[in-house]
Amino acid sequence: MQTVQHSEQTLKTALISKNPALVSQYEKLDDGERRLLNKAFKPDSDLFGPITLHSESDWIISHPEAPQDFEEFFSDPSRKAPSPEKRSIYIQCIGSLGNTRIISEEYIKWLKGYCEAFFYGLTVKLLEPVPVSVTRCSFRVNDNTQNLQIHAGHILRFLKKKKPRDAFCIVGITMIDLYPRDSWNFVFGQASLTDGVGIFSFARYGSDFYSSHYEGKVNKLQIVSSSDYSIFDNYYIPEVTSILLLRSCKTLTHEIGHIFGLRHCQWLACLMQGSNHLEEADRRPLNLCPICLRKLQCAVGFNIIDRYQALVRWIDDESADSPGVRRERSREDHVTLPKPVEAFKEWKEWIIRCLAVVQ
Repeated sequence: MQTVQHSEQTLKTALISKNPALVSQYEKLDDGERRLLNKAFKPDSDLFGPITLHSESDWIISHPEAPQDFEEFFSDPSRKAPSPEKRSIYIQCIGSLGNTRIISEEYIKWLKGYCEAFFYGLTVKLLEPVPVSVTRCSFRVNDNTQNLQIHAGHILRFLKKKKPRDAFCIVGITMIDLYPRDSWNFVFGQASLTDGVGIFSFARYGSDFYSSHYEGKVNKLQIVSSSDYSIFDNYYIPEVTSILLLRSCKTLTHEIGHIFGLRHCQWLACLMQGSNHLEEADRRPLNLCPICLRKLQCAVGFNIIDRYQALVRWIDDESADSPGVRRERSREDHVTLPKPVEAFKEWKEWIIRCLAVVQ
């Protein structure tokens, strides 16, 4: 195992900058916020640790990139930030997220609530779910896994046309696997920063995707033509578990982070680290390191305490609705679905430790 270790001065410069204007901006932050962010370059910090690499296939080794410090983020001329007219994140579901209508509806509300807490201060809105056929995208059966896949680029084109006027960005989510071009095996997600659109699949986050008994395998003979979308009518959807929800939240916020202009993090263990495979994605924490947290705060304008408290409330709230709000259920809602947040317990404890530092 290899550790990516930076000096205290390097991390301090990456966080604060040497630009007098940005240093002054940093000094105007609340004392508690600076106390937490300064943990980035404190060697004894137990909140933010170094990045660990476990194999040659890990992202940093196989995809060398120039690191992005706060000053580079702030000065990027192509970076887009929310404006008073465009402060909404729209989520478009492609197909179903659960094997029943109720599960699918609850799942997307859990994701909406999480994004509202993570990007605290912005509005998150749900668009009416659409079947794959509406997108008119190309699709195929993967030669290796024999599972259904839809063309990510075609979905982005569909989303760009649907993007509302008040949208900072619109992101599509699906339980169907994605591919970006014929020569690629798959892709977890794809985004266009200039257009403010993204599409992300949670298909490979199911516990059985890589199993030889995976139930999502499709017989190629079932496909009659490239315009026959009936093959998606009963496509396989993995069981919704706490781990699946955690992985989905992690992917969704990581990819939306890119739309804000945050590049892959190479400073500390961070949600914005790149990942080549599921094992590496699972090692990434749910939290942003102080350098990436400052970038997002600069773009959105939230108070760190308010944001952390909103995330704790999301974890504590068992339903998909806002705390204290009771939703009328119809008779066909046979059960109340508690939000499966067992996998978030460790992160909640971490947030509470951060709040203790800030407060």
